[in-house]
Amino acid sequence: MAHHVLEMPVDADQVRALKVGDTVTLQRTLFGIRDATQIHMFDRGRTTRLDLNGHAVIHTAPNVHRVEKSPAAPAGYTPFCIGTTTSMRMERFTRPLMEREGVRLIVGKGGMGPATLEAFRDLGGAYLAIVGGAAALETTWIEEIEDVDMDDLHPESLWKFRIRDFGPLLVGMDAHGGSLFDRVQADVAARRDAVLAGIGASE
Repeated sequence: MAHHVLEMPVDADQVRALKVGDTVTLQRTLFGIRDATQIHMFDRGRTTRLDLNGHAVIHTAPNVHRVEKSPAAPAGYTPFCIGTTTSMRMERFTRPLMEREGVRLIVGKGGMGPATLEAFRDLGGAYLAIVGGAAALETTWIEEIEDVDMDDLHPESLWKFRIRDFGPLLVGMDAHGGSLFDRVQADVAARRDAVLAGIGASE
């Protein structure tokens, strides 16, 4: 197991160096994205002026405060509580996010499925897991909301956060076919089968 400090953006080689079980701390930039954002980008043909190439996205619809634009709040928002939502329902967007927008890393909770794992292997990506319920802690890692696009979808806009020491995050899926979530499911299934066999029960 290794710890990686990644200053965004990153390239495919840096991402392919990550292995399941490693930890990662992100620096500099992180983009917030959620269901509606991606539906508009990939189902309805919208484009963004923000450059996601080589970057990480976090599955979120943040709780923010609208304020007057200023040097400290260039987008007109300040972070209040920026948590992470469940990732699995956004499975179908992983490949287009990577192919069209150049995204390399996804930060979320709960893991993703085989289509995401295949996209990571083909294109060089990884899933970084964060513990659910850690929104208050996550918010302290966000220094500023630098920009926002598609804000008609608020709060499921496309957010650009300036971050510092965002992590550690756990590599839950890597570019080599490794998935911590698959391992856990296999372990649970094996334990269940052993318990059933031990009590003489079967399906």
